[in-house]
Amino acid sequence: MEEIKGLAEAAGARVVDAISQKLASPNPRTGFGKGKVEEIHRRLTATGSKLLIVDFDLSPSQGRNLEKALDVRVVDRTELILDIFCTRANTNQAKLQVELAQQEYMKSRLKRMWTHLERTEGAIGTRGPGETQLETDRRLVAKRISDLKKRLSRIAVRSRRRAVGRLDPHTVSLVGYTNAGKSTLLTRLSGSQTFVADQLFATLDTKLRYWKLRDKRTLMLADTVGFVRDLPHHLVASFHATLEETIHADLLLHVCDASAPDLGLQMEAVETVLAGLQKKPQPTLLILNKIDLLHQNEQMLLRKEFPAAVFVSATDGEGLDELDAVLSATLDRWSLHMELRIPVSEGKLIADFQMVSKISDAHYHPEFWVAKVTLPPRHWAVLNADLQRVGGSFEITQGVAALGNLPEEAS
Repeated sequence: MEEIKGLAEAAGARVVDAISQKLASPNPRTGFGKGKVEEIHRRLTATGSKLLIVDFDLSPSQGRNLEKALDVRVVDRTELILDIFCTRANTNQAKLQVELAQQEYMKSRLKRMWTHLERTEGAIGTRGPGETQLETDRRLVAKRISDLKKRLSRIAVRSRRRAVGRLDPHTVSLVGYTNAGKSTLLTRLSGSQTFVADQLFATLDTKLRYWKLRDKRTLMLADTVGFVRDLPHHLVASFHATLEETIHADLLLHVCDASAPDLGLQMEAVETVLAGLQKKPQPTLLILNKIDLLHQNEQMLLRKEFPAAVFVSATDGEGLDELDAVLSATLDRWSLHMELRIPVSEGKLIADFQMVSKISDAHYHPEFWVAKVTLPPRHWAVLNADLQRVGGSFEITQGVAALGNLPEEAS
């Protein structure tokens, strides 16, 4: 109930009342029992409410019947989330993704929008207009969906090519439940400003920032859209290109709100969405944020329950030094450790390795630059081709298994 209230407020509504009903399954006509509908109507009248928000997905007929019975606008869970996404979308890609999700949602609900023109079967003089307009709208919606999918597909292909081919530093994606504090953590770690708000879905567009570790490595941090339980499947499909940022990351930081009363359910919701996106398992580090909101005994219980997690407060900076150390060690475990010999004349290739690797024991011989490097696996496909071309050599000393984490395009 707290979550749906938060979603309503994020959409700009003022919540004045809440009501629930326990049912084995939603009533096929209105979603609620007959007596509950009457109770809802009384409370709507008493509070003067103009809108009813329902925390599950209504079928087109359920929404239509409920609006007739209550005489107010009815919005279901998916429609509410789409409304929030619509107000948050800033980039062209995000706007296309939101529109696609809206069109997919609208596709099965067009008849509800044309009830004032729908025909009465068998009645002379009433056939035609509504049916014709409905079919026209269906064709227009289908064409628009097809066009949006093509445009987003082209964007996704370009993004995948860039992600595989570019020589970025280690990429770390912040993933987690909405309002877990990902954007605040991004701001704290990178030192740059980004939009932060105590509201659900404050971030829609992927934000990239740089973070320099104490071992001198530079990381690229990606802040992605937050998840909620029962995230509409067509919304996930629409935002697949954005969520793919997680697929091409070297490491995922699963940021959780340690003070959330339903922490376990939030973690499960995120893991469910990620499982549907990932083709291969990725290294993931659990971050329990907002520990400044916990009492000492609550922290102790969570540390026992999640011994591998890193406990931080993005607000006051507590635990960020530990996060730096743990992250550095985690990246080392999932990296390729090798010894390189590159001709000294190949300054650009040497610079490429220096940009994306942690370098140790580097020195020049008369003809070669020799170094021990720790390298993200996803860069190896590109750099190895260049190394072979210029007559360099290498020996992998540790991390051969990490090659199995390469994206298919690089493999």
